[in-house]
Amino acid sequence: MSTVLVLAAHPDDELLGAGGTLARHVRDGDAVHGIVLTEGASSRYREGLAEDLAKSAQRSAQVLGLASLDLWSLPDQRLDTLPLIDVVQQVETAVDALRPDLVYTHFPGDVNSDHGVVARAAWTACRPYVLPGLRRFAVFETPSSTEWAWSTDDAFTPSLYVDVTRTLQVKLEAMSCYETELRDHPHPRSLRALQERAAYWGSRVGRPAAEPFQVLREMW
Repeated sequence: MSTVLVLAAHPDDELLGAGGTLARHVRDGDAVHGIVLTEGASSRYREGLAEDLAKSAQRSAQVLGLASLDLWSLPDQRLDTLPLIDVVQQVETAVDALRPDLVYTHFPGDVNSDHGVVARAAWTACRPYVLPGLRRFAVFETPSSTEWAWSTDDAFTPSLYVDVTRTLQVKLEAMSCYETELRDHPHPRSLRALQERAAYWGSRVGRPAAEPFQVLREMW
């Protein structure tokens, strides 16, 4: 059994990028833990949204079968106003407690600046001399963020595709718990678009459905 950790900036990011993969880890008997760093609501000024998102996250975690979900409630869309070292140290504490074998987090070039901070903090917290037993560190795409990023030479380039044919419906069911975050098709965060996206990535590797990752470090 492996210990898996997903580090996400906002409630629902853990699903958008890796929901099918996390469900597959659970199906295979791995212990999957989630950490969501921000409350995902304060930048939108809707009364009670943070509480609604927290409840949605817990319901979604139950659907996925996560071993734990930790919601930190750091300020939404303001992570870049915090000293990076403070975020890194908080992530380091969590990593030290869990000692994960596999870590999934955001692609650092996403248009959403919170995603970049989480990615950098995770990468620093998981450096080899801190976590020598880590077997894989991989970053995922986040629909409506990764594809909308500023065009550079450092675009998201998948090197790992996870077959989620048998767990895609679990991902969609878990995403349905986030009623405030779902959008109508053709928005990337609609259930139909998520299904179409999985089919697209699957078509690239000869599978009905897949999720893509860029592996930054792997050790066997």
